[in-house]
Amino acid sequence: MEKRIHIRNEQESDYAEVERITRRAFYNIYVPGCVEHYLVRVMRGHEDFIPELDFVIELDGRIIGNIMYTKSSLTDENGERKEILTFGPVSIDPEYQRQGYGKLLMEHSFERAVQLGYDVIVIFGSPANYTARGFKSCKKYHVCAENGKYPAAMLVKELAPGALDGRKWIYRDSPVMAISEEDARRYDDTLEKLEKRWLPSQEEFYILSHSSVE
Repeated sequence: MEKRIHIRNEQESDYAEVERITRRAFYNIYVPGCVEHYLVRVMRGHEDFIPELDFVIELDGRIIGNIMYTKSSLTDENGERKEILTFGPVSIDPEYQRQGYGKLLMEHSFERAVQLGYDVIVIFGSPANYTARGFKSCKKYHVCAENGKYPAAMLVKELAPGALDGRKWIYRDSPVMAISEEDARRYDDTLEKLEKRWLPSQEEFYILSHSSVE
């Protein structure tokens, strides 16, 4: 039987399920436990959150994933500011990962972002997961972090060709991304207990998150 796939905006009645899926998707991937489900919870109430770019993907009527966006910015060397987008977390329930659902969710959100007038997305993530979706090293677009470095995990996608014109840009994300890990831990402790453990992906994340492109 053909699978029924539907992508729509998240509703308030979806909040608990989206947080549950986000927690399952990220638990122990980057650190023992995770904070992404708490970020989702906090992000929705922040001024930089973009409800129009908050999507869930359903399979046969069941939510299996989510993507959320916030506003962020680029500033050039003359102080000119450009409003752009950042997404994350993007979550697919573990039993449905590596089956193309994340691709569908991202591509749908890219189309909507263009309709809303945005032309650049900057994210932090593993290049292996995003280069097939058109993301490139930040160094290729002269987009650096506030410390002047080009993090290996900082990736850039032009939604409109030539949106970044060769100038050097400094990236700043939304303050909502700087969540309290202690608050996240306390919130996690109120939920169904999951085992915190070490996985090799945590060392991979440490290496990548501390690397820069020269």
